[in-house]
Amino acid sequence: MRKSTLLRKMITSPELEFLMEAHSGISAKIVEEAGFKGIWASSLSISASLGLRDNNEASWTQVVDVAEYMNDATTLPILLDGDTGYGNFNNARRLVRKLESRNIAGVCIEDKVFPKTNSLASRGKQPLADISEFCGKIRAMKDTQVDPDFVVVARVEAFIAGWGLEEALARADEYRNAGADAILIHSKKSSAVEIEQFMKAWKNPTPVIVIPTKYYSTPPEKLASLGVSTVIWANHNLRASITAMQRLSRQLHDEQYLINIEDTIVPVGEVFRLQGDAELEAAEQAYLPVAGKTINAIILAASQGKTLGILTAHIPKALLKIGGKPILFHQIDHFTQMGIKDIVVVRGFAKENVVSDKIRTIDNDDFRNTTELLSLYLAKDEIRESSIISYGDLFYKSYILNELVNDDSDITIIADADYSRDSGYHEYVKTSIPYSKKLFFKNVSLSQIGPDLEPGEICGEFIGIFKLSRRGGDIVRETLEVMHDRKNFGRLRMKDLFMEILRKHPICVKFIKGNWLDINTIADLQRMDEI
Repeated sequence: MRKSTLLRKMITSPELEFLMEAHSGISAKIVEEAGFKGIWASSLSISASLGLRDNNEASWTQVVDVAEYMNDATTLPILLDGDTGYGNFNNARRLVRKLESRNIAGVCIEDKVFPKTNSLASRGKQPLADISEFCGKIRAMKDTQVDPDFVVVARVEAFIAGWGLEEALARADEYRNAGADAILIHSKKSSAVEIEQFMKAWKNPTPVIVIPTKYYSTPPEKLASLGVSTVIWANHNLRASITAMQRLSRQLHDEQYLINIEDTIVPVGEVFRLQGDAELEAAEQAYLPVAGKTINAIILAASQGKTLGILTAHIPKALLKIGGKPILFHQIDHFTQMGIKDIVVVRGFAKENVVSDKIRTIDNDDFRNTTELLSLYLAKDEIRESSIISYGDLFYKSYILNELVNDDSDITIIADADYSRDSGYHEYVKTSIPYSKKLFFKNVSLSQIGPDLEPGEICGEFIGIFKLSRRGGDIVRETLEVMHDRKNFGRLRMKDLFMEILRKHPICVKFIKGNWLDINTIADLQRMDEI
C-alpha cells in the first residue's frame, strides 16, 4: 500500500489517530519503532536541527532533502510541515511535485504570509494570507498532484492571529471548498477552549487535525469526543533531545570523566542498529562475498630495483610514486576498496620505509641474493582461505583485481594478451586456447610459462598477480616446501613454481588487454600515460 494511502486512511479513520514529530532519518526510525503509524516532519524541528529559526530561514530544498532522508529510513507515511508553501501557488505546486517524487505522503500549508513566524512565538505579529490567494494555492496543489491519495492539509491560523472563531470557520470552509483533504485548526491557548468552540460549530465532514502543544493537559479522549480526527505531537522529540544533550554536556563539562555517563546513554551499537548496519552486513555477504573476511592479499615488495638507478638508491621500487602516490599504496587502495583489509607486505630493501597502518609486514633480509619466490615462501603461512599474491612493483587498473576476485578456480593467474617483446625479463605464457574475444565463457589453462618460449607459442605475458583458493593455497605451500630443499631455491622465479605445479595441477589463465605496468626501468615510468 502506498504511503499516501496509509496517511489518507489515518486522517479519515473513525478512531483518533496520532502523528509523531521527527526531524531526521534516525528520529523517524525511532518513531516507527515506538509504534506510531505516521510521522509529522516539523518545520520547527527541522529548522532547529539545522541551527536555524523557524522563519523560513531553511530553504524549501533543504527541508525536502531532510524529508527524503526521513522517508528512506522508515516505512511510515510522512506529513510534511510545509509552512506557507514557500511562496505563491507556483512555489506550492512545485513543492507537491518534489514531494511526490520522494514518496512523501502529504503536506500541510498554513494561511500566513511568507516568510512566516512560528505560531507559538511570543514576538511579532502573525499576518494572515488573503483567503482567495490561499485557496488558489490549494487548488494549484491539488491540480498538480499525480497520486490521487496525496494529502494536502490546510492549516487555519485565525486563532493564532487573534481573529476569532467566525474567521476560523470562514477560512476553514473556503479551504475545504478549494479541495483541502483536511483542516488543521491551531491554537496557542493553554486550554482547548478554542478547539472545542471550533469543533462544535464545524458541521462539515472534512477531517480536523489539532496540535495540542500548548493545551497539553487536554486528554485525548476529550479531543476524540469533539470529533477530532488526528492529533500531532509536533515537537517533542526535538525538545526531549535538547534536554538530554544539555544535561549530558553540562555533566561532562563539569566532571570531565565518562564513568558516570556511559550507562546513561545508548551504546554505540544501538546507533549502528538504528542506522541499519545489519542490512549492510547482509548485503556485503550477498554482493561482496569476499569482503575482507575470506580473502587476503600478499604483496611481494622486497626488491630494490637497481635498474632504476638513483630513483631507488634509498627506497624500494614499490615506493616509486605514480600520480603523487607510491605504487605500493595504489595497490593497497585497490585492495581496501574491494573490501580486502588483511594485507601483508614482504619487504626487504630499505624496509624501514615500508610502513602503513593498513598492512602487516614480513621481512626478506636476504633480498639481494633471492627473488620473489623466497619472499612468497616466507609468507606461505599467510596464504589463507582465499589469497591474492601480487608483485610490489605492479601498477594496474582496478578492474583487473575484479577479474581475480570473482574467479573461483584453485589457481588463477592474469596474463596480458598485448605482451611486450623487448629485451627485459618477461614470463610469457602458452595457454590451452589462444586469446580471443570469444573466450568469455571458456576456461583457459596454462600450458607453459617462461622467458624462452618460441614466438609462435606465446599467447600472453604473466603480469605478476594471481589468486589462490583454499585448495590452491595448499598446493602452493606444499610445492614451495618441496622446492625449498633445492640448493638453487633462492634464485628460482615464479615461473618455476608454476611449472612445478603444472606437473600435477591445472592453473587457470584470465586474459586482459593492457592497462598495467611493472616498473623495471625509467622507460616504464615514462610509459605511464599509456594507461
